[in-house]
Amino acid sequence: APINDLAQVFADPQVKARGMVQHLPHPQNPELPTVANPVRFSATPVTYRCAPPLLGADTAEVLERVLGLGPEQTKGLAKDGVIGVSYCLRR
Repeated sequence: APINDLAQVFADPQVKARGMVQHLPHPQNPELPTVANPVRFSATPVTYRCAPPLLGADTAEVLERVLGLGPEQTKGLAKDGVIGVSYCLRR
């Protein structure tokens, strides 16, 4: 079976016919195409609150809240390229 990339998936006629492409605003793309929920209920339609987070958007929070690192440790890891997330430096 072929393995499709996202462009191929979103171009598929069945995906289009079923309305499986949901465009959401995103910091890197004003109309980011995402996969819509395949489950459809007439009385309770699905609502989409936001697009997926940027890569690493939650890294600092996980390192600090879950693993117990301090903000300075997290910033140090980002500065040294250990976590590779510039987002941490902007906190």
